[in-house]
Amino acid sequence: QVQLVESGGGLVQAGGSLRLSCAAAGRTLRNYAMGWFRQAPGKEREFVAAISRIGGNTKYTDSVKGRFTISRDSAKNTLFLQMNSLKPEDTAVYYCAARPEALGFITISTVGSWGQGTQVTVSS
Repeated sequence: QVQLVESGGGLVQAGGSLRLSCAAAGRTLRNYAMGWFRQAPGKEREFVAAISRIGGNTKYTDSVKGRFTISRDSAKNTLFLQMNSLKPEDTAVYYCAARPEALGFITISTVGSWGQGTQVTVSS
């Protein structure tokens, strides 16, 4: 299994930006479909963004389209989530996730490995 470690979370004012990183150890991320999920207090974990293993196609939940960008750096074996125009409703613990050898996008039911999560808090 690939080990995933997130970083980059923090406290930011509404309208600000953060860049989350997910460093992988033990496996190369090129063999995985990757994604970001989040869980707010009292709510279920939900999909945020995904990038496919082949072609680097991307997919986003509607509430973050145009504000968030998922990307990967194969040389650094790292996944990123650039978050702009942050809103208080984006406040959550953000998790990096990986699905091995997938042809399509990762979904919450197909995750093979989870990171430990990083807290993002957006103040109004």
